[in-house]
Amino acid sequence: MVSLNQLVAVCLVYVAGLFVVAFLAERAAVRGRGNWLLRSPLVYTLSLSIYCTGWTFYGAVGYAARSGLEYVTIYLGPSLVMIGWWWLLRRLVRIGRSQRVTSVADLISARYGKSNVLAIMVTVMAVIGVTPYIALQLQSVVLSLSIFAAPSEQGGAPVLNNAQAAFWLAGGLVLFTVLFGTRNLNANERHHGVVIAVAVEAVVKLVALLAVGIFVVWGVAGGLSETFARIDASPIGTWQTSGSRWSALIMLSAAAFLCLPRMFQVMVVENDDERHLQTASWAFPLYLMSISLFVVPIAVIGLGLMPEGANPDLYVLTVPLSEGQNGLATLAFLGGFSSATSMVIVATLALSTMMSNHIVMPVWLYLREGGAQQSGDVRKVVINARRLSILLIISLGYFYYRASGGSGALAAIGLISFGGVAQFLPAMLGGIFWRGATRLGAICALCTGFALWMFTMLLPSFGTDAVLSTGVFENGLLGLGLLRPQALFGIEGLDPTVHAVWWSLSLNTLVFVAVSCFSFPHPLERLQGAQFVNVMQQGAEYARPPRATAGQVEDLMIMSQRILGAPDAQAFFASEAARQGMSGQLPRPSADFVVRLERELAASVGAATAHAMISQISGGQSVSVEDLLAVADESAQILEYSSQLEQKSQELTETARQLGRANEKLTQLSLQKDSFLSQISHELRTPMTSIRAFSEILRDTGGLSDEEKTRYASIIHSETIRLTRLLDDLLDLSVLENGQVTLNLRQTSLAEVLDHAITTATAGDNSRIVLHRDPARERVDLLTDPDRLAQVFINLITNAVKYCAADTPALSISVGGQGDVVTIRFTDNGQGIPDEAQSLVFEKFARLAEGSGAGDGAGLGLAICREIVTRLGGGIRYVPGAGGASFEVSLPRAAATTVADAGLLRA
Repeated sequence: MVSLNQLVAVCLVYVAGLFVVAFLAERAAVRGRGNWLLRSPLVYTLSLSIYCTGWTFYGAVGYAARSGLEYVTIYLGPSLVMIGWWWLLRRLVRIGRSQRVTSVADLISARYGKSNVLAIMVTVMAVIGVTPYIALQLQSVVLSLSIFAAPSEQGGAPVLNNAQAAFWLAGGLVLFTVLFGTRNLNANERHHGVVIAVAVEAVVKLVALLAVGIFVVWGVAGGLSETFARIDASPIGTWQTSGSRWSALIMLSAAAFLCLPRMFQVMVVENDDERHLQTASWAFPLYLMSISLFVVPIAVIGLGLMPEGANPDLYVLTVPLSEGQNGLATLAFLGGFSSATSMVIVATLALSTMMSNHIVMPVWLYLREGGAQQSGDVRKVVINARRLSILLIISLGYFYYRASGGSGALAAIGLISFGGVAQFLPAMLGGIFWRGATRLGAICALCTGFALWMFTMLLPSFGTDAVLSTGVFENGLLGLGLLRPQALFGIEGLDPTVHAVWWSLSLNTLVFVAVSCFSFPHPLERLQGAQFVNVMQQGAEYARPPRATAGQVEDLMIMSQRILGAPDAQAFFASEAARQGMSGQLPRPSADFVVRLERELAASVGAATAHAMISQISGGQSVSVEDLLAVADESAQILEYSSQLEQKSQELTETARQLGRANEKLTQLSLQKDSFLSQISHELRTPMTSIRAFSEILRDTGGLSDEEKTRYASIIHSETIRLTRLLDDLLDLSVLENGQVTLNLRQTSLAEVLDHAITTATAGDNSRIVLHRDPARERVDLLTDPDRLAQVFINLITNAVKYCAADTPALSISVGGQGDVVTIRFTDNGQGIPDEAQSLVFEKFARLAEGSGAGDGAGLGLAICREIVTRLGGGIRYVPGAGGASFEVSLPRAAATTVADAGLLRA
């Protein structure tokens, strides 16, 4: 008998060997060596054996002993999927490579408009569905260890503490997965170390099970004929099969093969070459046939040799031990250990990627004040999130094992997990074959199917009065007979598994189709739907992400360095610049560049998160007409989109008109700018020329009278004031535009501000203009900066004084408002501003009376007014059709101004 210590030593040596294999594979991948092995179809096929877990190695024999040939259904489903690879798997792999998806949650999220809500739902459901399966693997290893644990001499107590064994096993799995599952962030670099280790374990478990089978047939039974005779004489040979149960289990195993996170990881994410599927289409069914070849003989011999009540799940170990074959039993234990640990490693790796990409990263981005542009190493955040997720997931499996007491048939636990992940199938298949599938339909279907699975399959598995009471089983939920967990809607007599699978998947599919038919997809959903459905014809081009501006390329570069690492990010940006024929490290922010960048980032943090991060920096972009036309060109959807295309055409026509007006405005601004440069140079040169000329006279001319000296000095002084005023306006506008102004807010009266402004603006020109006011309406209290507000009023009154060409100039100042807003309108009786110039009056290059003698300014006054009023939390506009030039200023009455609007920024 092999001692427990010897077995633990063998396990440690075996695990150390796997560490070495995984480490060497990682190094070979980094150095670009051994590609013939790392990317071979044989390794890819062996990695698919991750489907064969401790359930297959131990549970299949127990399943056969309890249910006859029914265990075959668990292999028929995946075999049918692999044989039909051309129809489904090839499409999945191509979508995965083109969309750079990292998990089954990422696939469903990307299909339905890159919805992170869907990704979170799938992730949570996957964790719940796979947790019992992880507990199953821990249970299988602990049960197999217990076989080798001899009773101690004191009281016959077992040497092995099952809880402690499960704890140390879980800890070792966490360590291995962290070391070789989170070394590389970019999922498209693939986890070569883990894949090679899984391939090695696939060989070990196959050899071990074949060795036990050969020993049982030829070493115990005495040959094939004796084995067949024993099978015929056993209950297994006369077992009656149920057609409905067989059909349900085949469909369930096929769905789980596609939807299990670990299977999606090795089948889609780790796929290097689509052609590997062609080899796997016959090699993997052959592997399944080989590993299940001796299941029935082992079950039959075990039933004959082992005492009544022995656990049939462990016949693979107990039969060799009963015959004194300790070495063979040790090999069988290593095969079961490989089956269980490889499943936990890959499943945990896939789930941790889903959790970090779709739960941790979105929450982290939301909590970070600066979002994707915030300083910090995103790469470290993602890797640490995945490591913590690995610890959490395996811990959940361990706690489930402890809570369940480690009891129950392995096959029964496995079917429960299969039923949970199978709920992803309608949304997955509908998404890749039906363009009409919508995000709302997928969400409703997942909620319906998963709730029914929990009610009809998961919760009843705990037994009566554990979670659901006896009353619920007998009378239904809330006393409704139609809501009995194992007789839903009054349909009785079905096998519990068939009942649960039928109702959960049927209603899941029905809700998915119905809601999708009555809801309409968003533009991004339609684009992604067209690319998924037509991936075989069009190569699944990515939906166009938001366009970036030249100034945002550096932000994208910083973000990419934090996610991909500085060397990889810099190399990517340099290659994109070279692709565009540019020198340097930064490319132009073209749409193609942003497409490729989003794909690159999606490989590390998922499609939904990558899209959100790029959108956050570039500010978002509406879908263009070219994109909608590309979607609508599909003949099956022409009628559906015709009305939308017509509406889009009308919107584009209006947009074209707006662009024409904007272009006209830009042309005028360009002319105004040229005029401004000419004017400002003239405005600066004139006073400077006068200052220079008269200062030279004062310096070089002797015998000047005191009167002449005073006159020349007065000219110099006035020209200096004129020059200072011009420079002050320029500096004032610059400070306001850059937000570097500090406002001194205090409670003040509008009447006082107007009195001060009128006195200042009309000084020396009292008879030039007649003012009309209503003092009673001006008694309004404001929380504002009275000096800055007076500057605005002075400018408006001064403009009226300068530019009003009426015989008797007059200015009306009226105060009104509604609610918390006060409006002050300044209206003169002049000719007003021409229609073509009204859109430019607040531009900093515009002048109200271009070329007239009245206008001696540089055209900065109204631009300054606009900036001041904006900082005060209000607005200013020109009011056309008022009979003359009319400007309206709106201000908040009370403390409605925010800190940023108040200008409380750093100086």
